[in-house]
Order: sequence, then C-alpha cells, then structure tokens
Amino acid sequence: MRAKDMLGRFGEETAVRYLRSLGMVVLERNWRCRHGEIDVVARSGPTLVFCEVKTRRGTRYGGLTEVLTPAKLRRLQALVGVWLAEHPTERAARVRIDLVALAVRGETVTELRHLRGVSP
Repeated sequence: MRAKDMLGRFGEETAVRYLRSLGMVVLERNWRCRHGEIDVVARSGPTLVFCEVKTRRGTRYGGLTEVLTPAKLRRLQALVGVWLAEHPTERAARVRIDLVALAVRGETVTELRHLRGVSP
C-alpha cells in the first residue's frame, strides 16, 4: 500500500474513533458513487453528518482548515444529495457537512480540528 493511502486510512480510523467518542453513530465509511466519495456518514441525534476527513503530515499544501476548497464543498454537497436519494429510509431533521482535519507526525496525531457545518 502506498504511503499516501496508509496516511489516509490512519486519518480516517482516527476520525471515526473521535466521532464515536462524541456519541455519533457511523452509518457508512468511504461511500462511493460515480461522482466521488464521502469519507464518513454519521448520525448525531436528529442530524445526518457527512464528514470529509483530511490528514496531513505538514503545511506544504496549506493549513488544516484550508484543505476544503469551495469547489470540493460544492462536490460534497452534490454527493450528499446523491446519498440521500439512494437512502430514502434515512430520515433526519437536519443535514450538515463537517471537516475533521488531522496533522500527523510519524504515527502521532499532533492536532485534530473538527469544523462543524462547513459551507462554500
């Protein structure tokens, strides 16, 4: 497995543990369709949370919160619509998109940032 893929898997595992520690129920991981992928779909009470996970070893490509561009957010919003259409039995009072961004040194998480309700 490539180092980049291993880093991504490590970040997603860490993010899922973190989200569960908040009481969220993870419904799906790495959901894919022809338009793209949603890293984590979770339920937090009456809210469906669609979570993008980004893991970085450094700031060469921007800071932790800069990784989610307006174009990426628009793609995620479209993916949320597809996911909801394919899962009509999953009802929710609210839907939101979150970002969990992790900075990693070796196999240690040096920073975890959770931005709730991100929008373009």
